[in-house]
Amino acid sequence: MPDTDNLFNPGFDIRPVQNPMGFRYGADVFGPPVENRKLDDIRKSLMEPSCSGPDIVYAIAMDVGKKEHRELLQSMHLLYGVVTYAAGKLGKEPIRSQGHIHKVSPFSQWSTPEVYEIWSGEAIIYMQEYAGDDPGRCFAVYAKPGDVVVVPPYWAHATISANPGLPLTFGAWCDRAYGFEYEGVRNHNGIAWFPVFHEDDNIEWIRNENYLPSELICKTPGDYQCLGIQKDKSIYQAFEEQPETFLFVPSPQLKENCWINFIP
Repeated sequence: MPDTDNLFNPGFDIRPVQNPMGFRYGADVFGPPVENRKLDDIRKSLMEPSCSGPDIVYAIAMDVGKKEHRELLQSMHLLYGVVTYAAGKLGKEPIRSQGHIHKVSPFSQWSTPEVYEIWSGEAIIYMQEYAGDDPGRCFAVYAKPGDVVVVPPYWAHATISANPGLPLTFGAWCDRAYGFEYEGVRNHNGIAWFPVFHEDDNIEWIRNENYLPSELICKTPGDYQCLGIQKDKSIYQAFEEQPETFLFVPSPQLKENCWINFIP
């Protein structure tokens, strides 16, 4: 179990637990039972589908927050989701999600963005412009607790735990009508660049030859001032103080100019 005394404070009373994997909600917090993703659920997206690893790879709870904000979040079409990953590895690969694109939302008629915030562990938010044969620009954004990373509309992406010795936990603002498209990534047997561990547990990137050649840019999180995101407070606290800050998540057309040549 992570040292909860040293966790990043997300701005409301919620804590990850590891046995069983999930979350503990405070008295003033609402949230659903967690959904578990098992290794067998994600094998088709791995470089070595027959690898061994934790049976439950991660637990996810979509739609959490302070009870006082429940109606406001519904009216804004905004949703906060939380995920916690197991420690360990998937063979030589890190614990990670499958890789997907957000479905076009019936609310906005856009594939919607996502605003990540890392709470514990070490994360890499991997993203590529397209899930077709040409993945376009590819980024691996390395993030630590307190860092915010934005995935723009229509991009394929995956969340990766960069430290096998630590569970990874993060929260994210999402569109309330969220949905995932896996077909493009699965048709290419995964994302365009596979992360694998060296013996010293540093990550190396191996190109997935089912895509056309591409360049991978490794970087730290960008400056999201164009989106109105501040660096000195949690994304939930920012919502609490100024809810309209994240209206661009369910309505990405509000920041249409920001998505042009976006650099995460």
